[in-house]
Amino acid sequence: MGEQVMGTGSSTQASDSQASAKIESTEAASAKKFTSSRTMPKWETDARDRVRTAIRRYSKPLADLIARDANEGDTRLLVTDFLCDGLGYDKYEELTTEYQVKGEFADYGIRIEKQLAAFIEVKRCTQKLGEKHLRQVQMYAVNEGVEWMILTNAQVWQVYHLTGGLPAVVDLAFEVDLLSDDSLAAKSGTFFYLTKEAFRRRLIDDLWKARAATSPKALAQVVTSETVLEAIRKEVRRQTSHNADVKDLARILRSEVLRPEIQP
Repeated sequence: MGEQVMGTGSSTQASDSQASAKIESTEAASAKKFTSSRTMPKWETDARDRVRTAIRRYSKPLADLIARDANEGDTRLLVTDFLCDGLGYDKYEELTTEYQVKGEFADYGIRIEKQLAAFIEVKRCTQKLGEKHLRQVQMYAVNEGVEWMILTNAQVWQVYHLTGGLPAVVDLAFEVDLLSDDSLAAKSGTFFYLTKEAFRRRLIDDLWKARAATSPKALAQVVTSETVLEAIRKEVRRQTSHNADVKDLARILRSEVLRPEIQP
């Protein structure tokens, strides 16, 4: 279910997908709804509490880094602390810095039960995350067969899912801002899916599948499917007595109803 395809000549699709997925309150609400039907075990309660504590603890140091325009090295120090104290990773066994991929070096590789699970690319705390940074970490993920990629400047954390193929499909799964006006519960609820415990149980995969199934582009595909178009034609005829042509309905939906960036 690709909202953006990172292949030759497809860079504009990446920015379109990012623009359509940046409403953090929506991301948090989706994650909350996804977990609401599950009984929460103790390990999950503990993990969520740990994330909340870390967000409180590191918000002030992060704001100080931004205020003094700290360099990338100092930004990485805070990211490392947050990965360990907040997300539960062991810096010696589960985090690999300067992970080498065909002569290039990813800032971090995350290992879950000794298996590489994600790459993290860190940028300076005042640097805006962009498409070129995504292409950089995507290269690492494609070469190593890794599904998950994280871009961060310590404040904003963007989590991407990679579906292999020619071309590879890269989707923004969710984004969370440590210093946003969102509630602590909303931010910690989203960050929970990056914890070691959630990764180990592949909860992030389940969240991704649920979000992908109801993404704007996925729903646009449903709306323009033959079955739905035929149902719309019948309803239009019932309400207006006009027997519309299915092709005309599809054209009107694509040109006047659906946003261009989500159309199949």
